[in-house]
Amino acid sequence: MKPEIEKTDEIERRTHTVEMRVKDSTVGNKTPTMEGYAANFNSLSEDLGGFREVLANGCFAEALKTSDCRALFNHNADKILGRNTAGTLRLFEDEHGLKFEIDPDMEISYVKDLSRSMSRGDVTNCSFGFSVAEGGDVWRKEPDGTWLRTIVKVERLFDVSPVTYPAYVSTSCAVRSMLQKQNELETSKDEETYHFETHRRRLELELML
Repeated sequence: MKPEIEKTDEIERRTHTVEMRVKDSTVGNKTPTMEGYAANFNSLSEDLGGFREVLANGCFAEALKTSDCRALFNHNADKILGRNTAGTLRLFEDEHGLKFEIDPDMEISYVKDLSRSMSRGDVTNCSFGFSVAEGGDVWRKEPDGTWLRTIVKVERLFDVSPVTYPAYVSTSCAVRSMLQKQNELETSKDEETYHFETHRRRLELELML
C-alpha cells in the first residue's frame, strides 16, 4: 500500500557556482543590470545527504507563471534587489537553466557594494529557494546503490539570491521524499515475497494431498 505523502510548504534551497556579472547599460543613463543563472539544467549535484540531484529542462516553466519571486542578497529579506511582479527582476528558462536579470537601485548602499563585489569576482555563487510540486520529482536507485532525484516540476519559486557562501543547502523535504520512496520499494518487495511464499505453501499442500 502506497504511503500518504504529507504536503508541505517548506522551502528547499540549492546553491551553485555560476556565471554572474554586472552588465553596464548602453542606453542613456540607465542603471547597470545584474544577470546570471540561478540554476543549471542536467547538471549533477554534489551529494546532498544520501542522494544527488538533477534539474530537468523546463522544470521551472509552471512556477514562472505564478510565482511572486524576489531577488535577495544572501536570502536576506531586508536586502531586496528586485521583484518579478514589480518588473525589476526578470526570470526565464533557456537551454542552460534558469536565468535572471535584475535592475538594481544603485542608490542603495548594499546594492552598490554587491555590484562592486560581483564585478571583482568576490561573489560568484547563486542560490534559489523553491518547492517541488506533488509528483514533481522522480527517484531512481543507481547501480552503485546511491539515489538520483530528478526534479521535473517546481511548484513555486520563492527567491533567487547571489550569496557569499555556497554551503547553505536545505534538503529536509527531499530527504523525506527519498525515505518515502525507499519505503514504497521495501513495501513492494515485502508484498512480492509474501505472494511468493503463499504460492509456494499452496503448491506444497497440493503435493501432500
